[in-house]
Amino acid sequence: MIKNLVRGFGALSLALVPLLSSPAAQAAPAPEVTLLADAVGLVKVTEEDRTGYTRTKFKHWNSGDDAGDGCNTRAEVLLAEAVVAPTVESGCKLIGGTWRSYYDGQEVTSAGSLDIDHMVPLAEAWDSGASGWTAARREAYANDQGADVSLVAVTARTNRQKSDQDPADWMPPSPEAQCRYVGEWVATKLRWQLTADDRELEALKVYAEGPCEDTIVHYTLAI
Repeated sequence: MIKNLVRGFGALSLALVPLLSSPAAQAAPAPEVTLLADAVGLVKVTEEDRTGYTRTKFKHWNSGDDAGDGCNTRAEVLLAEAVVAPTVESGCKLIGGTWRSYYDGQEVTSAGSLDIDHMVPLAEAWDSGASGWTAARREAYANDQGADVSLVAVTARTNRQKSDQDPADWMPPSPEAQCRYVGEWVATKLRWQLTADDRELEALKVYAEGPCEDTIVHYTLAI
């Protein structure tokens, strides 16, 4: 049934194309919705190359989406993902609040116990195409709040266990999180037109053709 709904959505999107003919509509990439297996099939495969990578080539955290709020990208993500909103004090110091780290299902009540994870790690992004980007585009990637899945607040422990590994080598410890994670990984790769190597692609296919076959991927191309 889910497959039919997704295909129906695609047909509806095609029917709406004539209505989106204004210059303003054409300027913004259209959201894409597809089943995970189809999304995986859209990821290009190349060998990875980490030559020249340093974390400093991805400037973060910058002043965030709202340069006037006094909060950097990290703090803005924490505010957006809070289950119970923290108090924001001078200098964007966050007091109190509650978060749920979906990688491990843990409830966290201190912002300092959380990391903001890049869904596709910076080193992996470099290997997969970002080495050829401008410094400005790498900064945009590292601070991307244009998609809810690009940056995620998780426990520092799980983020550091993940490090720069792709799904061939690391998955969230919570089984309930894994299909969501694979879908968001693929969505980020497609959003930024990043590639995958053979091992990564095979790991993604295992989930897409097995336990996560009904997972739906939403993404919009980054400008």
